[in-house]
Amino acid sequence: MSDFWIYFNLGLKHVLDIYAYDHVLFLLALTVPYEFKSWKRILILVSLFTLGHTLALFLSVFNIIAIKSNIVEFLIPITILIAALYNIIVSGKSSKQSSITFIGIVTVFFGVIHGLGFSNYFNTILSGKPTDKLLPLFEFALGIEVAQIIVVLTALLLAYVVQTLLKFSKRDWILIISAFIVGVVIPMILQSEIWVK
Repeated sequence: MSDFWIYFNLGLKHVLDIYAYDHVLFLLALTVPYEFKSWKRILILVSLFTLGHTLALFLSVFNIIAIKSNIVEFLIPITILIAALYNIIVSGKSSKQSSITFIGIVTVFFGVIHGLGFSNYFNTILSGKPTDKLLPLFEFALGIEVAQIIVVLTALLLAYVVQTLLKFSKRDWILIISAFIVGVVIPMILQSEIWVK
């Protein structure tokens, strides 16, 4: 049971680490178009992101996939930028929600990218055969899922307070938060090691 808490807490801290806020920014970009009444859709998207993240770790544990860390560290803020720009482009459009299939596929893909960013560290903290890493991997994934739900609930609560008490329109809220995210990730992209020759 103590091993469970070690890897579960590692998953929690991976998402909730204040110095590794890229994960939170992506979740914020994913969540900002929604309200509490869309909780099932949000839970599906969050779980799909966890699935993609876990799939990337699984593939790296078995040495099926390996990507240079500087490429992954460049792609992570790109995925966040795409999610935020998508929100800006579609905000104010018809209230009909876009297909969960399209957003779901994109979310799984983005989860894979984010998981690859953590894969090198994950493999260094676990020794032994790849099969020995499976249980810790799923314990870690559970910690990620719980942490993501905490972030999403916080984002939804903040949106509710701002839109209800401060009378922000939903469209304005989406635009403000998405523009903030764009403003944070563009410097991350520009400062990426990928530009260094």
